Amino acid sequence: MTATMNGVQRRPVRIAGASGGVYDRKRAIHDLAKNEELDFIVGDWMSEASMTLRGADRYGKNEGSLVGKGYEPYFLEQLEPALPDLAKKGIKLCVNAGGSDVEGLASAVQDLIKQHGINLSVGYVDGDDITETVFDLIKNGQKFVNLSTGESLNDWGLEPICAQCYLGGSGIAAVFSAGADIVICGRVADASVCVGPAMYWHGWTRDNLDELGGTLMIGHIIECSTYATGGYFSGFKQLGVDDTDMGYPIAHIDHKGEAIITMERGRDGLVSPETITSQLLYEIQGLNYYNSDVTANIESIRVKSVGKNEVKVSGVKGLPPPSTTRVGITAKGGYQAEFHFYLTGLDIQEKFEMVKRQTLAAMGGNVKKFSCLSFTMAGVVAEDPQSQDEATVDMRIFAQSRTPEILSAGGLVESDRGSFARYCVENLLQGYPGSTMAIDMRQAIGKPFFEYFPTLINQKLVKELAHFPNGESVRIEPPLLTKEYPPGQQQSSDTRSPADLTQFGPTKPAPLGYIAYGRSGDKSSNCNVGIFVRRDDEWDWLRTILTTEKMKQLLAKDYKGGRIERCEMPGIRAVHFHLVDHLERGYTATSGYDCLGKNCCEYIRAKILDIPVRFLERGRV
Repeated sequence: MTATMNGVQRRPVRIAGASGGVYDRKRAIHDLAKNEELDFIVGDWMSEASMTLRGADRYGKNEGSLVGKGYEPYFLEQLEPALPDLAKKGIKLCVNAGGSDVEGLASAVQDLIKQHGINLSVGYVDGDDITETVFDLIKNGQKFVNLSTGESLNDWGLEPICAQCYLGGSGIAAVFSAGADIVICGRVADASVCVGPAMYWHGWTRDNLDELGGTLMIGHIIECSTYATGGYFSGFKQLGVDDTDMGYPIAHIDHKGEAIITMERGRDGLVSPETITSQLLYEIQGLNYYNSDVTANIESIRVKSVGKNEVKVSGVKGLPPPSTTRVGITAKGGYQAEFHFYLTGLDIQEKFEMVKRQTLAAMGGNVKKFSCLSFTMAGVVAEDPQSQDEATVDMRIFAQSRTPEILSAGGLVESDRGSFARYCVENLLQGYPGSTMAIDMRQAIGKPFFEYFPTLINQKLVKELAHFPNGESVRIEPPLLTKEYPPGQQQSSDTRSPADLTQFGPTKPAPLGYIAYGRSGDKSSNCNVGIFVRRDDEWDWLRTILTTEKMKQLLAKDYKGGRIERCEMPGIRAVHFHLVDHLERGYTATSGYDCLGKNCCEYIRAKILDIPVRFLERGRV
């Protein structure tokens, strides 16, 4: 049943996405409020990295913090200039910048409003910090399993310091219904900041599964701000040089949970089926996208251009939410540091091996003190290089240890004396030809890092509270209708009706990215890769050739034997892969360069395949 307001369907709600992370541009909230006709501005300030950092801030365990608060203080700098226009135009705001101190940020926002002498009411949603609940469950023998590795928390070998779970949009809707103009949240899921306002606007309840499912995916598309309007777009060359001030996305969500996505007027960037599909494929795990209020099934999702910088998104099916919600458990991992050498010219591999051999010899028995020690090389020397830069690659030695002294965690003075940096630098005078290290020794000083353990908890154990502007607080009960889904895995198969590849005619070796767009991202140590094409015949070729085995071949040396899940979305001509535990412990602890999985897709797009000539003749992506 479609919800109505006084028996009449409301017009589409206009929601702008103003932030995709802590470091998004400062102008967004102000400019959107001043220049656009909107009902809501929403923003995502949280990531798994910020969950660990702000959680450690709250519990006094983050010795490397430059912030010292449990919330994102930079949000206040972005909010303040926008306050007059928010009040004047009646635009409401919802953000998850509360981190691990939602009440603290709500209070700071109220103080800011008072300083400006304007009339805006503030409410907040909390209950996402479940540290005490998780600690009690651990004491009582509850088993927590890592969603990426299958490892038991009991075998983690680290002491948890905090735990935070993901909330839905129901609490947000309740606070807006109680009269709030601004709703501050902690770890509501990224897209929940969009789901909540739409629930409030259209009068939906958790029974409106299709509407909520569609809105969840719209929220997913706009929550990373300009990722939907040309940022991180594999077709970025279409933008030309108009890429210095991309517009923020705006979703017009109707009573069916479908939307037309547009963008800020008069700015750089692009809203097209390709930019929207790219962001749709970012950080998903398969055909089901889970939230505390609903599960969105996207197998039949469709995107269609309906005007210049206007794309309609439809076809999402809503399913009951899981009985569980995702939890991130944080622990102190120890200290980490890195040291860089520059290798130039010929015999690069031999030079690399010489550095590695000499460094390990210098460390001797102290190698045992490192929990992680990796030697990697980035770049390739060009054939007949035309500059010294073209002939130079970077060698990185990365180390982690729970012993601060071995990484000179005390400071710069000690960084080259009897520790990691010393072991790296002392071989310079007996080193490879041209031995040159990076000048800045600060990277070689140990800094604290955190480990992150993703798992699940039953929603019934979460005490979500909606705090109204009048001081009243109400409990947001867990959903009554839920469904059990396999934890940590989704439906996977190769294409059910492979095409005859000979029908596409002669082929020519070329990079996959000449004809295919793509997007990749992370979820803890998992990496997702979505590849899509422009035309139906290209889709038949793509879904046939991109099997699970082919993905393993394309990953080549980077494939370490982990599980790969595969699915298809024919409505957007996309093949999606979920690379389980591909990123080695995730952003906060990985030793790899691609700490967020964002470059995995660009690597795959660079791989050479036999591509039908007729596809190549249509022009490059």
